Amino acid sequence: MSVRQLVSRIDARTPEHRDRAVDGLRALALLAVPTGHWLLGGFTLDGEGALHNASPLSTFAVFAPVSWVLQMLGVFFLVGGYASVLSYGRRPSTTRAWLRGRMVRLGRPVLGVTAVWALMIPVLYAAGVPEATLRTGAKLVIQPLWFVGVYAVVTALTPQCVRLAGKLGGWAAAPLIGSVAAVDLLRYGPYADAVPSWLGVLNILPGWLFAYQLGVSWGLGRLTRRGARVLLVGGTVLFAALLLVFHYPASMVGVPGEARTNSHPPSLLVLALAAAQSGAALLLHGRIGRALRRPALWAPVVVINLSAMTILCWHQTAMLAAAVPASFAGAVQGLTTSPDTAGWLLARPAWMPLFAALLVLIARYARRFEEPWEAGTHGARARRAAAGLLAAGFAVFALRLA
Repeated sequence: MSVRQLVSRIDARTPEHRDRAVDGLRALALLAVPTGHWLLGGFTLDGEGALHNASPLSTFAVFAPVSWVLQMLGVFFLVGGYASVLSYGRRPSTTRAWLRGRMVRLGRPVLGVTAVWALMIPVLYAAGVPEATLRTGAKLVIQPLWFVGVYAVVTALTPQCVRLAGKLGGWAAAPLIGSVAAVDLLRYGPYADAVPSWLGVLNILPGWLFAYQLGVSWGLGRLTRRGARVLLVGGTVLFAALLLVFHYPASMVGVPGEARTNSHPPSLLVLALAAAQSGAALLLHGRIGRALRRPALWAPVVVINLSAMTILCWHQTAMLAAAVPASFAGAVQGLTTSPDTAGWLLARPAWMPLFAALLVLIARYARRFEEPWEAGTHGARARRAAAGLLAAGFAVFALRLA
């Protein structure tokens, strides 16, 4: 089958009622994750040939606005809330069964990547990969998986989000932004020295639930174009004020050596960006949907969405698959050299196609972790138990990174 025939087949098999714009927004947000990690992450090579995490933003802070574009988790949670409320409304049985199905779909790929890495670590160590490199790799693998845990929690809150959206519409998200603002005031205000360091953890749930709640309101038809404009303008103004007046860090991703970070846990700046992105997404929804009526544009969106969890779980492994072998050759510009030179900035984009190709190759085999589990035979249960034990072993290794 030719590519043109495949594209036409995908388009023909898409139901007429399918909201292509929502799928397009999800695909865009998904692609932003590996693109951001590959462009804004790097390595340094120590004297023993081990790789350590580094970021070009430590030296080139002027490129922080790139992270504003690539930090699209707000859009991902928005469309997640939209899709969840539609799925929840069509659930064939109980809420508990619906939630269980959602959790299993999220958990299978995570179990797969952590189990495989648990098997790979001793093999790589025996092959001469330094332990420090393996610990760097474990950090990178764990890095995007926090999102899955948070997403699972907000998904479990879908029934409550539906009830709130039914009563308050788009305003159901307002208390969440107020909660994050209050915690930020305590963390960064005049009495910050008297506040315990763990207080920021209180922002994790409301910080990421904010855009999800907006998506639920949108899915219920309770978020109008007027509300979208309020989100776009209000989020943009708040974002600018936080940067220029309250001196929030400019980067939307963590920068090694910086005392403050916007994303872990989310600060008010993350919610301001999510609000602006959500407003823009709603206002552009119609145009995006019309553009994706073109089969050539729609087919890649379908493929990306079908491989969503594979992309999320394995994109860091793809980068490591290039960097670890290169580390044995020494300093390779843009790959194993420190990301603090103009040469690195010029060379890094040239490695992106290789990372993407390696991810496609890995996905060819890792996609099976997104498929439904086999029926509950003795052999299937034994394999799942073994995978669980391996994943737990990897977690022990990863959690000892400090």
